[in-house]
Amino acid sequence: YILSRETRKEVTVALSGDGADELFAGYNKHAALYKILNGGFSPSLASSLGPLWQMLPRSRNSGLSNKIRQLDRFARAARLDPPERSWFLASIADADYASSMIKNSQDINQVEFSALKSGYLEPLEGQPGINENLLVDQQLVLPNDMLTKVDLMSMANSLEIRVPFLDHQVVRFANSLPAEMKINSKIRKRILQDAFRKDLPAELYNRPKKGFEVPLLKWFRTDLRSAITNDFLADDFIIEQGIFNVNQTRRLKKKLFSASPEDVHAKIWALVVFQSWYKKYLKA
Repeated sequence: YILSRETRKEVTVALSGDGADELFAGYNKHAALYKILNGGFSPSLASSLGPLWQMLPRSRNSGLSNKIRQLDRFARAARLDPPERSWFLASIADADYASSMIKNSQDINQVEFSALKSGYLEPLEGQPGINENLLVDQQLVLPNDMLTKVDLMSMANSLEIRVPFLDHQVVRFANSLPAEMKINSKIRKRILQDAFRKDLPAELYNRPKKGFEVPLLKWFRTDLRSAITNDFLADDFIIEQGIFNVNQTRRLKKKLFSASPEDVHAKIWALVVFQSWYKKYLKA
């Protein structure tokens, strides 16, 4: 929202790079999938050492603990079959967690959920490769996450966003390419990087990929700590509200302030956004 607001002060139309990662295998999870699909030492080692990763601190707070977090996630993914692996890598939590969070979980329509999930994962039937996983990302992650948040926040600021990578001819061409033109053991978005190698300065071309993230974990442990513990996820409010399982929200808060928070900030952020909406429109 803030980025769109500031951009709108200068222009009325802007370009976004959305879609490039889903078309050309640009995420860390695609590198993990490549390693899993191509076998070898890394997946088997990571999987066999799974209990070790569980014992070590896992968080985004430091380089070492973040690497342990990534290895733990990689080990979990390596043990799953292709459809569940893709769903796991696209999720902040599994279905069991979601059910445990809802106080009246028996009201969840499991049949409807299973049908929706199966539809998204249909390309992964049989012996799927990288391209099939990219197709799932294009059908699941792009419209339900990446494009939605950009469209909502840009429109809220009267800013038009264009996504040239998602031109239908570009998408058709990208999806026709063999996976080895997109990713190998050393590079992601291979054909895209090769195409612009001569045009980009070395310091930009060789720069590591940086995700568009904000320091949620740090904020939740400092400036927003009181808002989480005494407002959005306060025990009395959760009980009065009657939607969420208070035992689970207590576990989340305990995990947040532990030495191994893993990705708990993402789960808490989802709850904070919902609670903010609830307080503004339903409780007012």
